[in-house]
Amino acid sequence: MSEQPPSPASTDAYARAGVDIAAGDRAVELMKASVRRTARPELLGGLGGFAGLFQLDLARWPQPVLASSTDGVGTKLAIAQALDRHDTIGIDLVAMVVDDLVVVGAEPLFLSDYIATGKVVPEKIAAIVGGIAEGCVRAGCALVGGETAEHPGVMAPDEYDISGTGVGVVNADAVLGADRVQAGDVLIAMASSGLHSNGYSLVRHVLLQQAGLDLGSRPDLLGGDTLGDVLLTPTRIYAQDCLALAAEVEARAFAHITGGGLAGNLVRVLPPTVDAVVQRDTWTVPPVFALVQQAGDVPLADLELALNLGVGMVAVVPAHRSEDALRLLAERGVPAWTLGTITPGTGQVTLVGTYQGLSATR
Repeated sequence: MSEQPPSPASTDAYARAGVDIAAGDRAVELMKASVRRTARPELLGGLGGFAGLFQLDLARWPQPVLASSTDGVGTKLAIAQALDRHDTIGIDLVAMVVDDLVVVGAEPLFLSDYIATGKVVPEKIAAIVGGIAEGCVRAGCALVGGETAEHPGVMAPDEYDISGTGVGVVNADAVLGADRVQAGDVLIAMASSGLHSNGYSLVRHVLLQQAGLDLGSRPDLLGGDTLGDVLLTPTRIYAQDCLALAAEVEARAFAHITGGGLAGNLVRVLPPTVDAVVQRDTWTVPPVFALVQQAGDVPLADLELALNLGVGMVAVVPAHRSEDALRLLAERGVPAWTLGTITPGTGQVTLVGTYQGLSATR
């Protein structure tokens, strides 16, 4: 019997170089069930093709404008890797992508991911993708595929990084943004689930290096939760909530509160004829932010610049629809409150008052 040519998965030369094709194939098999959960009717084909195919419904979007966003999760990855827990970091990835899409009124349609790692461990890759799939389910978008790359000699075996790119669609006459915002409008805050995925370089420096806290420790401020659990809390996904606000209460604009904080992100949706006035005393800042402030003696200005301080998304709505917006968000299980107002001005954001839950002296 003649010898058959070896299949790519059976050759060992690539494996000796540090790349395990068989492990990559097994990772794909393990993630297939998770990816299938995200399917939408417009999705064509299945996992394993060279490109994902998505058929746009022109009856629903007769004037389609495509929106695209790409992001990662920053150094929050270091927490997941230190705890060897990888099933939620994908939710963070989806949140960072789709919640940027929805601020212009775009419905997230699909997302593709990229995972680079020093060594493919199929179960770990499947856990990461499982989290990405769960995020896509929450956002209502399809996971059309992605790429897992093994980089031996460049990354440590247990090291990985992830990124994602999402595409959404909105009708041309329904694009949201600064041109719709008017004096007299009301700011509606939607609570964050915690730190989300921004400011972790500051947080890790202050809590783990400067204060020397262990991820398994239970600081009094956290009410019995471990520091690791709190730091790894997944980012809240607001995509479907924002789409509901746009459709039902005429929301004019949204600001996704990420790096830059409230002021740095709200200013991006203001025309040059108005200001946003934020009332700091309208909510209690969650304890994890107070822990960062106290452990590192961090000035308030730095906290406001790097962290969301408990507000993950802000909607700008007409004043006469503000109560409707709060009622809708309550029905959807999203903690929300009136954060401030839009006033005549020059495109600036002003934060007034004193935070509840933070030291007023810094």
